[in-house]
Amino acid sequence: MPETKRTAGGVLGGLLGVVGLSAVAGILVSATVTPAIAISGAAASSAITLFDNLPSALEIDELMLPTTFYWMNPDTGEYEVMTQFYDQNREPVTFDEVAPVMYDAILSSEDKNFYSHGGVDLVGTARAILYGGSQGGGSSISQQYVKNILIQRCEAEVGTGDTADLTQEEKDAAKAACFTDATVASGVEGYQRKLQEMRYAIALEQQYSKDEILIGYLNIANFGGQTYGIGAAAKYYFGVEASELTIGQAAILAGMVQTPNLYRIDLPDGSWTDADGNPVNSAEDGYSLTKERQTYVLGRMLADGKITQEEYDTAVAEPITPNITQADTGCGVVPGKAAYFCQYARGVIENDPAFGETTDERKTLLKQGGLNVYLTIDRNLQSVAEAAMTENVPTSVEGYTNADTGRLGAATVSIEASTGRILEITQNTNFSETITDDANYSSLVYAGNQLYGSSNGFEAGSTFKVFTLLEWLQAGHSVNEVLNGRLQVFKRMTNTCVGDWVNTTDYLIKNFANDPGYVGTPMRFTADSLNSGFLAMASQLDLCNIQNTATKMGVRLGNGEEVDVNTAFSVLGSANIPPIDIAAAYATIANNGVYCTPHVIDSITDNNGNEVALPEASCTQVLEPNIAATAAYTLQGVMTNGSGTASNPYDGTPLLGKTGTHELKQTWVVSSSTAVATAVWVGNSEGYAVINQWPWSYQYTRHSIARPILAAANQLYPGGAFPSPDSNLTKTVLYELPNVVGMSVEEATSTLEDAGFAVVVGDAVTSTEGAGIVAEQDPGAGDVAGGTTVTIRPSNGQGVAVPSVSGSVENARSQLQSAGLNASGGTCSNPNATVTLNGTSPGAGTVVDRGTTVNINVTCTVPQPTPTPTP
Repeated sequence: MPETKRTAGGVLGGLLGVVGLSAVAGILVSATVTPAIAISGAAASSAITLFDNLPSALEIDELMLPTTFYWMNPDTGEYEVMTQFYDQNREPVTFDEVAPVMYDAILSSEDKNFYSHGGVDLVGTARAILYGGSQGGGSSISQQYVKNILIQRCEAEVGTGDTADLTQEEKDAAKAACFTDATVASGVEGYQRKLQEMRYAIALEQQYSKDEILIGYLNIANFGGQTYGIGAAAKYYFGVEASELTIGQAAILAGMVQTPNLYRIDLPDGSWTDADGNPVNSAEDGYSLTKERQTYVLGRMLADGKITQEEYDTAVAEPITPNITQADTGCGVVPGKAAYFCQYARGVIENDPAFGETTDERKTLLKQGGLNVYLTIDRNLQSVAEAAMTENVPTSVEGYTNADTGRLGAATVSIEASTGRILEITQNTNFSETITDDANYSSLVYAGNQLYGSSNGFEAGSTFKVFTLLEWLQAGHSVNEVLNGRLQVFKRMTNTCVGDWVNTTDYLIKNFANDPGYVGTPMRFTADSLNSGFLAMASQLDLCNIQNTATKMGVRLGNGEEVDVNTAFSVLGSANIPPIDIAAAYATIANNGVYCTPHVIDSITDNNGNEVALPEASCTQVLEPNIAATAAYTLQGVMTNGSGTASNPYDGTPLLGKTGTHELKQTWVVSSSTAVATAVWVGNSEGYAVINQWPWSYQYTRHSIARPILAAANQLYPGGAFPSPDSNLTKTVLYELPNVVGMSVEEATSTLEDAGFAVVVGDAVTSTEGAGIVAEQDPGAGDVAGGTTVTIRPSNGQGVAVPSVSGSVENARSQLQSAGLNASGGTCSNPNATVTLNGTSPGAGTVVDRGTTVNINVTCTVPQPTPTPTP
């Protein structure tokens, strides 16, 4: 029974067996291109039907184009190219932007009948079929254009769909197969490819003009390596625009398109080697293969009358002299520390879901999508920050280069408070993605996080105390409330998120430089960055609320997770926080409580000028304005008479700020005007060396870096006065300490703790109170600092009040003895003296131990002798 269905390959194979490819090709092409030609015969009719049924619609995909990062030239106000990212270095040009000699060269060598055929060169095709073996030659420009479109489409699909999980090596192999399958397939498969290519080419010619096809081909063609398109090729190989190509240069480039990597002239050691390992087509042999190919092209141009004999002779005589002009690609070509700004922006595109669901999709978009990315960087401020960094922090310290020894790191970041635009990013190292064994280099962006910069952040130290200050205000407390900020053991802190923190070991958290602390206010605690003061504040708050305050202000750990505030230590900044997050939080305070998402990209357009959606970003009110204003008021004290004064440029711009130190391993200063917030970190990028024990102490280097940056930011982005603080949050507040004398120890303890005081029970004291009854308290009842620790001392039950004695000495002695006391004194040395009772020592009412000897005080009056009468 005969088959009722046959595949296209089966039918084609049968036709080829009957009439031969040359005949079929001639019939098919003639029928399509010149339908007036009469054709008859069953085989021809079947072939025509098959050919007509081949897919004819070929969409011309967007070219794989580089993504370009732009930064603004501050002198001209115009954007300039910072760098590009690409798989294919391509710079599309219009038809009029190519030198006419380039068209002459490519047409003479590849398709001299281009403007007269209908998409397929019958003579060339027949020649390729009859003599070509593999199906790689004989293609018209239109067919080659089709071939390149299909290759690019195939390459673009590698890494997506079923190939998403391929290794990089497998992806490279798959892309290589795209080229091979489209160019050198043989046998029936090759014939099929050639016919499909012809079908597409004919359809292409019916949709586009000759000029459009020709420039489309020149823009898509590979010219060796990653160089694609005539615009990029002219610049890369000769350092000129495509419109400036000479006859000789045009002939070289036209000669490359058939075998681009063989004829490339950017490999002075040769584009390949012979069987003996000798370089071929090298600078030493004058790029012999390319020269031979160039001469062939020039000969075709001469034969076609495109150039004169003299022009031919001159071009042939000229040696090949490439002027390789590397295209700016990657962040490594960006000058100075701005490479880290570039790397952060690159991280955003490669990792933010706004640019694709998978990492591969996002990386493909970066290198093939032709995006125009306009960055927020302010090159003036960036320049000042770079100078401050390089003048104060070396790229490394000898002997301190890894996690075992500690490794010096430093970073700065400045953010526009009202927008979240990141204006500068610097760090002490030099940028490199290839040098991994030299501490002077790094590709990590210290200011960023793991997602955008591959960095983990750093212990924030006392800069994190700002969230306790903010929660203090949100809870209704005043910054002039008096607290016991003395060094003390904090037993417990409330945490409604995960349960209270309990100090089970009575660990004493110390202050910087062993400061004993003092009774003071949050205003002063903030200026001095006093650990014990902030712990006293936190002990009256909920750690969960402090954590929530940090979270709503955009603060995350370096790994992107929410920060935990669940211990006393975390209140003081033990978590690793990216500098960008710290700067943005302080910018929120300076911006009246409005948090603006930090971002490095102002806008993006595609190759056609259409706006591309950016990652979600917004400005949101996260603090009440009165809270932000009062916090700003408090933090200004840091910069005017506190730990941040060394960073203040004192140029008249009001600044808020905070310093931070973590175990002398990390140091910080963050400061903001109403316009720009800047964070500076200096410390260990790896390991935990004590920075003031390094060959040069970097404990205060943060200030030397920050001061010029703040001055420049104030000049470029003038700040104004901060809003006035809330009077209810700045009033002086004392707490009433109740009198617990006479209460039991348990009752007194409960009364004091309910009033917000810590209690210490001291040793028993002598008192007339019953045993166990509170006899003394220190301090005594009255107005005292909040959180004061009150010492209560119970009575030992052995106290006796010295009675008030009267009458005779004997009566006094009897009264003392009756009270359980011993008596002494009460006598005069002169027996003739008159004894007058004069109290006791200790005096009446004094509480002493039972059995204590009390002295009876007397006055002895000796009678005066009677005077002898005068005779």
